[in-house]
Amino acid sequence: MPTPTLTPDQLDAQAARLHDTEAWQRIITGWEATAPAPVRQSSPAPVLPSSPGAAEQLPDRRPADWRDLLSVPVDQLIADSVRALPATAPRERPLPGRLGAVLPDRLHSWRRIGQPDVRPSTHLAHARQILTEWGWQNTPYQLRNARGARCICGALVTAHRLGYGSLATVDRAGAWLVAELRSRGWTGLIGPWNRCPGRTAADALALIDATIIRAARAGQ
Repeated sequence: MPTPTLTPDQLDAQAARLHDTEAWQRIITGWEATAPAPVRQSSPAPVLPSSPGAAEQLPDRRPADWRDLLSVPVDQLIADSVRALPATAPRERPLPGRLGAVLPDRLHSWRRIGQPDVRPSTHLAHARQILTEWGWQNTPYQLRNARGARCICGALVTAHRLGYGSLATVDRAGAWLVAELRSRGWTGLIGPWNRCPGRTAADALALIDATIIRAARAGQ
């Protein structure tokens, strides 16, 4: 089955549409909120025994189970702990060399065979690796420059072609990038931010790093 063609501009538009949906807004709302502090109910002071044998008449205040000591359910503690885990680091699978950087992405599609899907935060980590090793560029409307460097959206597309994440994962990773940009006051798409005058590779990597943290803390 042929792999659908996805360009950086298409990804940019799809990610923005996904970000603006009501379902996605419910996902990102409150991603950074911490659990409320447990409310401890005061218990009456214990009655001290006044005579021998009175201690035997006191009710047994010990909890029936260790779970009674918790202020939140065990399932919630596990879920909160999982969401707090950092993004999964990219698998030790080196990128193709410099020749691979300048080849058309469709020639890398065979690398997707047998590869499992990944979380958006992990996909973003692979895109960051591409920008770090192959370079970042901000030439308008180009997936890569002559040296094989990518824009941010181009790195997301390339990571997908290299086998890291499904098309749906790419869209979600892009939507998380849009969410991070919105938190910084940028109302446009990823592409115009990437090619904004004065933008640097350090800016691009910092944006991806912040987005990885945002997505990972939300369990994605």
